[in-house]
Amino acid sequence: MMRYFVVCASFLILLASCGGGVEKELPVIGFDKLVERQVDGQTVVDTLEHTIPDFTFVDQDSTLITEATVAGKVYLADIFFTSCPTICPRVKKNMKVVYDQFKDQPDFAILSHSMDVKYDTVGRLAWYAEKLNINSDRWHLLTGEKEAIFDIAREYYIAALESEEAPGGFDHSGAVALVDRQRRIRGLYDGTDPARMEELVQDLKYLLDKGE
Repeated sequence: MMRYFVVCASFLILLASCGGGVEKELPVIGFDKLVERQVDGQTVVDTLEHTIPDFTFVDQDSTLITEATVAGKVYLADIFFTSCPTICPRVKKNMKVVYDQFKDQPDFAILSHSMDVKYDTVGRLAWYAEKLNINSDRWHLLTGEKEAIFDIAREYYIAALESEEAPGGFDHSGAVALVDRQRRIRGLYDGTDPARMEELVQDLKYLLDKGE
């Protein structure tokens, strides 16, 4: 767990120091995985880049959302809960700016995963979506099994945990992950910082233009 939080912090510090230009090649973020396979009786070890695994959640319209939903798309992912009294409103405000710029792009999507699976029912998420004035075809507010939510947060390298001492009962970062068409993380951004979110916009444009 400590290694996980150190990685999250390191990525955010590294990316915060980078410029917002799109001339650079975006990094692929994550730990490589070593996979063994047999070739002509010999054991061969392949190095695979970190990718987001298959998933199944339900959005604000009771629609089943899986990895197929974002197949061939560049998408953003974050962790939140609708009753969050701290950073979530700021993150959602900044994400709404991005959404408004790209909502007509058919190969763009946003997946926002609620940690509060007891309170954030489908009906509650539908209310929140109406409050944000967002289209469920492009921005999915997700609920599901609690363990699956926290597992996917780790896959995105976004810190998220239950805590009785945290406001609202959950401790989490305001990070927003940028994921390419191959389900690789290409950036992590502080969703509370408009300047960092503008860098996200430029990097998102880069991926969409490059077809990555």
